[in-house]
Amino acid sequence: MKTPVHLNALRAFEASARHQSFSAAAVELNVTPAAVGQLVRTLEEWLGVPLFHRASSGRVRLTPTEAAERALPDIRAGFDRLVLGLERLQEGATRGVLTVTVSPAFAVKWLLPRVDRFQAAWPDMDVRLETSLKPVDFSVQDIDIGVRYGTGSWAGLTADKLMDEEVYPVCSPKLLGQGTLSRAEDLAEEVLIHDMSMEGHAGFPSWDAWLRRVGVTRAITTRGLKINNSAAVLQAAAEGQGIALARSVMARDDLASGRLVKLFPDISFPSALAYFVVYRAETSHFPRVIAFREWLLEEAAKWESSVAPIKL
Repeated sequence: MKTPVHLNALRAFEASARHQSFSAAAVELNVTPAAVGQLVRTLEEWLGVPLFHRASSGRVRLTPTEAAERALPDIRAGFDRLVLGLERLQEGATRGVLTVTVSPAFAVKWLLPRVDRFQAAWPDMDVRLETSLKPVDFSVQDIDIGVRYGTGSWAGLTADKLMDEEVYPVCSPKLLGQGTLSRAEDLAEEVLIHDMSMEGHAGFPSWDAWLRRVGVTRAITTRGLKINNSAAVLQAAAEGQGIALARSVMARDDLASGRLVKLFPDISFPSALAYFVVYRAETSHFPRVIAFREWLLEEAAKWESSVAPIKL
């Protein structure tokens, strides 16, 4: 005999026999009692034998037939094996490809210098990075998890805060050495480098907002060098092309290496936006998603504990 394809009907039969009730089986299976009865009848028709004793009225007394009683242990053992198989498939989900979406700048400045530690911990998992300045559709493009910069609200995605951020001016050591940048007001005479990667996004830090915060009103912010990539903004500043308004998550390694110098360290300007780990709720239990999410949060905690806290 061929293996039955009516797995839902088998589940309905097993639950009904165990509970001795269509209604109780329906509650367990989250369907109606009528649906359970129909599934059992479908299985009986397929097998060509009754599974429950019936009274002359045709009503079902939920007492399994002798043949059904003999079959139930094997059916239950089969379901146990199926559950075990599914668990092993889920364990196998930690192998294969993990697709991660991040912005190009975040990939270059934060993720890539650290991702080797994740790969060392999960050697059977290949990480595929999808870098884009624009939000992507996780389900359409088979994205597992990502990091986004914003307020923490994106349709269809769960968001867990990863890191806060501070904003401050930076420049090359050579430019600072010219001695023309002792006060914030001196920025009015300098070339300002503008980060246009999230132009028009409410809350994205801009030169206008930072200068207003420090009371500088005469700087002309409509001119200067405009770049739509945060990593390229920092590169331009490191090459002495002007003063950039840096985001702390992006700039830290350049500051540590001496490629960039932080200006006016006594001025604090927390960003209204933050970094978030994002993923679909329906995939949150996938082992590969759990593994990468936990690793990101651990790395972010290490990063934030090694820098001075942002003053609010």
